Amino acid sequence: MADKIGILVGWEQSFPQAFLERCNKVPGVQAEIATIGGTPERFESPYRVLIDRISHEVKHYRYHLKAAALGGAFVINDPFWWSADDKFFGYSLASQIGVATPRTVMLPQRDYIPSISKDRSLRNLEYPLRWEAIVDYVRFPAILKPADGGGWKDVSVVRSPEELIAAYNASGQNVMTLQEFIDFDDYVRCLCVGQERILPIQYDPKRIGPTGLRGCYVQHEGERWLPKALHDRVIEDAIKINRALGYDMNSVEFAIKDGVPYAIDFTNPAPDMHVEHLGARYFNIAVDWMVDFAVACARGGRRTRDGYAWSRLLRPVEKVRLGAPT
Repeated sequence: MADKIGILVGWEQSFPQAFLERCNKVPGVQAEIATIGGTPERFESPYRVLIDRISHEVKHYRYHLKAAALGGAFVINDPFWWSADDKFFGYSLASQIGVATPRTVMLPQRDYIPSISKDRSLRNLEYPLRWEAIVDYVRFPAILKPADGGGWKDVSVVRSPEELIAAYNASGQNVMTLQEFIDFDDYVRCLCVGQERILPIQYDPKRIGPTGLRGCYVQHEGERWLPKALHDRVIEDAIKINRALGYDMNSVEFAIKDGVPYAIDFTNPAPDMHVEHLGARYFNIAVDWMVDFAVACARGGRRTRDGYAWSRLLRPVEKVRLGAPT
């Protein structure tokens, strides 16, 4: 029987199409767009491996992937951890495993849902905030951005206390972080597969790319375009971050200033893999790596649940698939 690999995708075309075509050329492997409907509580997934590119936007998919992991599938990326992750925790963790990060402070929400009474519900909240101490630590210029956001949404560059307070007052219910602005000399986005394979690509966050979006990859023919010592440090730090966070599909971004790679953004479990953005060379490397990793996981019997304490309490039960004979 073939090892089945399923992929969950949204509107993207180039990566899933290439992944499925190449995966299905591997003997003994069957890869397809996963089909998800009703999920019984004793669920048995038909897929050995599921690759998740969309559950951050479709809540039902995230819940289903947890059920599939409970039933023994290996999910890329772990839906339990992805549900719990946030960017501020990532900065805190990276800074404590020896990766250079900008000085960062998490700020409380400016506004709350209507059921929150600011006089009665927020007794644990320091008020007023010690803005002077916060600014003294981070210093200007700084970046104010959501603690769980991405894609430059709701991001502001602030250069004075007045600009900071104005941007913070407009942040609504977002939990925000104030972060040291790294006026970088160079910028690297690393595509990461399987926690070990790191593809560093020069990236210009300011340039408009070929599809009209902000941010553009810079193409290089050689395998290494950074100085060797800096290249090696970027690879080493990206591996540290992915091992610590447990991500098998991720992108890690470094802003390089005075020879130091500062980890800027590194919790991207459904990274950009569009051929229109990456270019053919980098795209083909990313696809081939994902095929190799997914096939190895399917054949190696990897299971997401094995990393959790509750997996040791599981007892054999009769699994159910809706529509299957009972």
